[in-house]
Amino acid sequence: MRAAAIQLNSTNDKARNLELAGRLVRDAARDGAELVVLPEKWNLLGAATELEAGAEELEDGASIGAAREWARELGIHLVAGSIAERVAGAERLFNTSALIDPSGRLAAVYRKIHMFDVEVGGVTYRESEHEQPGEEIVTASAGTVEIGLSVCYDLRFPELYRILAVRGARLITVPSAFTLATGRDHWEVLVRARAIENQAFLIAPDQVGEAP
Repeated sequence: MRAAAIQLNSTNDKARNLELAGRLVRDAARDGAELVVLPEKWNLLGAATELEAGAEELEDGASIGAAREWARELGIHLVAGSIAERVAGAERLFNTSALIDPSGRLAAVYRKIHMFDVEVGGVTYRESEHEQPGEEIVTASAGTVEIGLSVCYDLRFPELYRILAVRGARLITVPSAFTLATGRDHWEVLVRARAIENQAFLIAPDQVGEAP
């Protein structure tokens, strides 16, 4: 399987992000990718208030709708990184990753389990203030390959990846938006560690550039 990791500098301009993501997904498919993976918050990256305002439901939202159309049009498996998902009746948003099959069907949905509540480089992040953790560990088939789903900060919790591997995942996706400080010091070594210790491939597209 040929795979592609799409790395973006997403902003708080959703229309701009969707246009750019669509163009890069098509480029990857033209280059022969059968599986394409977008980064965390690929459709909208901004302040908590902007994420709240721009959150979408999976079935009816414009972002996953566009991703489903790209997968169908191009005949690829597409991991739509993650988006801020609104779920009816839920207290807060979810940080949700979706695997879409070549027919445009939602083949699997994973809601990020580990919340990023840390202080890094003098900046305090409290993801749990506006997002709530998922509870389900998710694997799914993409053709003949079993895929495990994870998101960003999950990377620091090796038990999750061990469970995914034990359940048969031979490829694990890690759409991310790592900070500059943690990315510089920890990103590559953690991605490599999770791959080596589980004898699995990792596809880990990240946000790049300056975050809004």
